[in-house]
Amino acid sequence: MAEVKTQLDGKRILAVDDEADILETIQDILDMADVDVAGDYAVASEKIRTGSYDLAILDIMGVNGLELLEEAVARNIPTVMLTAHAVNPDTLMASIRKGAIAYLPKETLADLDDLLEALLAARAAGKPPWKLLFDKLGEYFDERFGPGWKVENEAFWSDFSRTWQVGRGIQERLKHDPRVRDKGI
Repeated sequence: MAEVKTQLDGKRILAVDDEADILETIQDILDMADVDVAGDYAVASEKIRTGSYDLAILDIMGVNGLELLEEAVARNIPTVMLTAHAVNPDTLMASIRKGAIAYLPKETLADLDDLLEALLAARAAGKPPWKLLFDKLGEYFDERFGPGWKVENEAFWSDFSRTWQVGRGIQERLKHDPRVRDKGI
């Protein structure tokens, strides 16, 4: 019987985190892929510039993950943010605006292979990975962030949930909006 190939089989993935045990766990979970690791911003940035990856998984705190996200997106590397300490609406929005395909709390690490499999399958089928993510983790975000967490940025969330992506025009305007720039978003 032929083995069923998954979205992750043989993929070259860069995992970046300042915690060695997290990197080891990612490598164990994604053993069907070729997982390269980096434990700090400088090493990760160099790998993004010089390597060839099918996916990047970036921590946010401790490795300057949002800047690495910009670098990965500039190299057309689909990027998933994986964080424990930066689980908040502002960082979620920054990840979306900077071009991540998903934002996962480290509490979901045990399901990383299944989540990535579903996200990559959706992306390959031309479906928005963010819709899938909110279908799967929307309740988690609502519980974690509290009721009405989207109200402060209602226009963004309303626009985003229509297409599940941020248009290039909006991205360019956001880059030049001092209210956004001053937040580091």
